[in-house]
Amino acid sequence: MLASRLHRRTLLRSALAAPAAAAFGTACGGGTDDAVTFFFQARPAEARARLRIVEAFAARHPGIRIRTIMSGPDPMQQMLTYCAGGRCPDVLMAWELLYAGLAERGVLLDLRIMLDREPEYAKHIRAESYSTLYDTFGYRGGQYALPEQWSGVFLYYNRKLFAEAGIRPPGSWGAAWTYDEFLAAARATTRRDNDGRVRHWGFADGWVPYYSAACFGMNNGATWFDPAVRHVNLGDPRFAAGMQFYADLAVRHGVAPSVADRQAMAAPDLFARGRAAMLLGGHWLYSEFARRDDLDFDVTVLPVGPHGGPAAATDVGCTGLAIAADSPHRETAWEFVKFATGPEGQALIAESGLFVPVLRSAMGSAGFAAAHRRIGNLAVFTEGPEHSRPLAVTPVWGKVDALLARHCNRVLRGAASADSLGAVAPDIDMLLGARP
Repeated sequence: MLASRLHRRTLLRSALAAPAAAAFGTACGGGTDDAVTFFFQARPAEARARLRIVEAFAARHPGIRIRTIMSGPDPMQQMLTYCAGGRCPDVLMAWELLYAGLAERGVLLDLRIMLDREPEYAKHIRAESYSTLYDTFGYRGGQYALPEQWSGVFLYYNRKLFAEAGIRPPGSWGAAWTYDEFLAAARATTRRDNDGRVRHWGFADGWVPYYSAACFGMNNGATWFDPAVRHVNLGDPRFAAGMQFYADLAVRHGVAPSVADRQAMAAPDLFARGRAAMLLGGHWLYSEFARRDDLDFDVTVLPVGPHGGPAAATDVGCTGLAIAADSPHRETAWEFVKFATGPEGQALIAESGLFVPVLRSAMGSAGFAAAHRRIGNLAVFTEGPEHSRPLAVTPVWGKVDALLARHCNRVLRGAASADSLGAVAPDIDMLLGARP
């Protein structure tokens, strides 16, 4: 990743980082007890976009004060620490793979309480939302957050390197490459010097590698987990074949950096410097690349395996906004959540170019298109939510993740085959089955 970039998904893999938060003062905030506290994680540019929403909300609701709190490196632990000490923020950023643990502990308010009081608003926001994103924050019959941004993964590509190789990539999810076509493109854009050193790779991965490998499995006609999240499909031959194809890009075909190669330079840096023709990542990298005048890039979709398709799929990745169950400012917090996740806040998100909005009106707006004028294949963004597939919403994700990482990373190093992962499935199923 870019050296200065705190990867959006770092928090999903962080261990026991010490909680540390800093108040991020705004013209609309203050230290008074009547302020609604808003906890979130963001890079500086993203924080500025959020502050625009806070300021716009303050202009609309001058009687409601918002005080922002920036997260440290481990937001989950930090939120639990705050709440255990009776200082839970009123509005909390929620992540698709993490919020269920907070909901299970009773930390988050079931927003149906608020939505049921405003049936017309509830109907409108549901109709405007993408069901894949909205339903991601539904857990055990409750609605614990409203989505605020889509962050599924796709492929960035270097236009110059593709043009030199005579490659024209797909422009939409419904016109995806096959695995073979993707591999041919990666081979054609991998260049080595006479001494064998790689000048630029055909493909690099800017996400969590085994999550990416799982997306390749899902694009081969399998799901990662069953709909009830009681069973992991690591033993499905289609899923295993997709993961193996991903692993072989580095281990067998030599068109992607190996685990050892990735220690030398992070994948987004490789792409930004023209040393990778394709990069798997999400919109969280867009603003970094867009600021570079020496990088001519566009986006395309993930490839489809022989058992997948016809359209490509991605992960449902998104964040949302939740309200603390014991918030003393429940009513005013709800007004802020409605604003930030509703038409006005989403319009600001669309215009910022820093996030992909979650309402159809904002996604199709002139503001969103203008913020991405360098992108030719805008449908990769605008159609992304409808081609997203669910991840595992479970309060035991931390334990599941640890098991998956340990065994999947052996496959990615070439120390085991993807077929071997079926033996791990019963242990993961036991964890899933033991949850409340």
